[in-house]
Amino acid sequence: MADRRIIERDLQSVLEERARAYPVVTLTGPRQSGKSTLVRATFPDYEYVSLEDVDMRELAADDPRAFLDRFPTHAIFDEVQRVPQLFSYMQRVVDERNEPGQFILSGSQNFLLLNNISQSLAGRVAVLHLLPLSYRELAQADMAAGPSAFTFEGGYPRLYSSLAAPADFFPNYIATYLDRDVRSELGVRRISAFNTFLTLCAMRVGEVLTLSHLADEADVAASTARDWLSVLEASFIAFPLRPYHRNYGKRLIKSPKLYFYDSGLAANLLGLESADELTASQSRGALFENTVVTEIIKQYQALGKEPRLYYWRDSNQQEADLIIERGGRPHYVIEIKSSSTYRPKHFETLTNIADLMEVPVERRFLVYGGVEAMETRHGNVIGLPDLHRLVD
Repeated sequence: MADRRIIERDLQSVLEERARAYPVVTLTGPRQSGKSTLVRATFPDYEYVSLEDVDMRELAADDPRAFLDRFPTHAIFDEVQRVPQLFSYMQRVVDERNEPGQFILSGSQNFLLLNNISQSLAGRVAVLHLLPLSYRELAQADMAAGPSAFTFEGGYPRLYSSLAAPADFFPNYIATYLDRDVRSELGVRRISAFNTFLTLCAMRVGEVLTLSHLADEADVAASTARDWLSVLEASFIAFPLRPYHRNYGKRLIKSPKLYFYDSGLAANLLGLESADELTASQSRGALFENTVVTEIIKQYQALGKEPRLYYWRDSNQQEADLIIERGGRPHYVIEIKSSSTYRPKHFETLTNIADLMEVPVERRFLVYGGVEAMETRHGNVIGLPDLHRLVD
């Protein structure tokens, strides 16, 4: 059994590579996804500064030039979005030194961080994303449980490094998120209403999102619901999956579907208390679908890439759970089923849509709740251990 406290991240080699090519590398992702651990392990000789520390934050905000002079080269600034004044001063330092790997920046607020980067460090920085642990990373550390258990627990590292129970971890995580990110950094004042909104979003995982219905149920204006969805996306809690844009002569649904970046967080918000309870729940299919979508995103991001992911649903309710586009065309068509038993009928709708899109059989995939991969005359059947096949 591998040491439960050491889990290698697939992104590490890309992080090292970017630091050899760019003067600044930025790593964004949710709180407690392992960003600090990764950058400190990857760059052990760099000075590490956490701007969560009040003294350091005040020092950096009061005199950014003097602060940067204290760290003339090779420094890690954690939660750097908390001191936006640093970015313009950092530009001067970077341009004067003109060498790769000068600064490693990390932060948990994607919008705030990237907005400052685009204004001050454009062209000088590589941006990477680190989500919670993937099933693949846990399997490589000999710590992966079955698909249902992983869907229930999710991938936040603390659940595996300290063996924290999901029932303890997630309420504390949500409370910290609401206080630090939603209230302090993103300016949301109606915290109780936002918390309700967050739970209502979890109830819609994998569903086509009707903004007006969500707003009505949350008892907020549609404009507020739209703003709050942006907050969830900026802080790596939830994200929209857009419908595919080519209609092939069909009338298509135009609203996005909603997913969480971590299925364990969504499961906790739904009140599920165990993997067995999830298996018996009506939410099982939606949460497993959520797991597959985010796992594919993790696989791409571990290579420093962003996938072009969509779903397809036409007016006749013909649906493909995922389309992965390459070169402006559908490359993979994917159906997702939580059942651990393969049934040929699972390919029926997928076959119709893939035929329409002229996607060959070898690029048609059924992702199911089992772990054995197999090839059929309809397409490929894979489980969570083989999702890397979709990133070749």
